Amino acid sequence: MADAWQGPSWGPAAGGAPRKLVLLLHGLGADGFDLIDLAPGWGRAVPEALFLAPHAPEPCDLAPHGRQWFSLADRTPARVLAGVRVAADALGARIDAELARHGLRDGDMALMGFSQGAMTALFTALRRRATPACVLAFSGALPGAELPAAEVTARPPVLLVHGEADEVVPPARGREAESALRAMGVEVEAAYRPGLGHGIDEVGVSLGALTLQRHLGAGR
Repeated sequence: MADAWQGPSWGPAAGGAPRKLVLLLHGLGADGFDLIDLAPGWGRAVPEALFLAPHAPEPCDLAPHGRQWFSLADRTPARVLAGVRVAADALGARIDAELARHGLRDGDMALMGFSQGAMTALFTALRRRATPACVLAFSGALPGAELPAAEVTARPPVLLVHGEADEVVPPARGREAESALRAMGVEVEAAYRPGLGHGIDEVGVSLGALTLQRHLGAGR
């Protein structure tokens, strides 16, 4: 599994050692290269940040190429929950290693994810021992929203962005995530984009930059 964590990186825009960390978690059947192009634009908002876009640890079992954070061959809630737990454990270990490598803490880090990556980012962030700076979740959902509140050990601010015309992850899943997060006491900003399918538009990119600047920018 060692090579599974390889993936592109970018920054810091300011040069020198990173003082912030942003992880970009791709969707099902993609890889880290799918999201790394967000880094130069967002890097202007957080110039001290290193952006990492790791390839998910498993080959995609629903396509002849790409990676997955967990299998969706069986989409029953119990199987999805079991899969995201394993993914969150692996991702958490990677986060711990990266933070230690750069002498950073959870408050210096943001998690961003698209689709399955958003599910993984949300599930992981809520179970960190210390609170990340923020989470940016695009076209995602919240597995395990019905689980006991005692599982939630961190409540980072969350940006949710979802297309109203999303044919892969229906926007209702985003609204369910928003309601569940608010019930957990999480600060949520949500944007539902008219006409947008399963993707990220310029408004979403701009909201992501603003969120990173607000919670991870200089002086934070």
